[in-house]
Amino acid sequence: MFLVVAALIAAGLVVLVAAPLLAAEGAGRSTLPVDVTPLGDLKRRRLVVYENLKDLEFEFQAGKIAHDDYESLKVNYLGEAAELMAASQDVERLKESDALIEREVSARRARRKAEPPLEYVCPKCGFENPLPVKFCGECGARISAVSRKN
Repeated sequence: MFLVVAALIAAGLVVLVAAPLLAAEGAGRSTLPVDVTPLGDLKRRRLVVYENLKDLEFEFQAGKIAHDDYESLKVNYLGEAAELMAASQDVERLKESDALIEREVSARRARRKAEPPLEYVCPKCGFENPLPVKFCGECGARISAVSRKN
């Protein structure tokens, strides 16, 4: 009898240990989305500090914390909240400057595409070279700066 119970317990433990290893990949990933961006992390930390401030206020009103301790903890939490708010604003400013840079790069790329390509016609053989070159791709003659500007 003892041997049967031990075998059942052992089989149960094997199933318990092997089940996560045999589960489909990504089966447990859809439970909670995690925001891992710097701005999301700062927001989460700021919410934790606000929650701590509310708890501190409640504990003080309930008479569980001395006035001096309450004041020192409140100053610490408010300082931490101010630092997190400043860091959030810095990250948001960086996003705005990144957007400005991206707009400038796009505008420059659009201007480059809008400019008509110069024709590089060989004065000797009349071959139209598709790229800006110094020598003709057909006959090898030098393409002068005058013919490049035309």
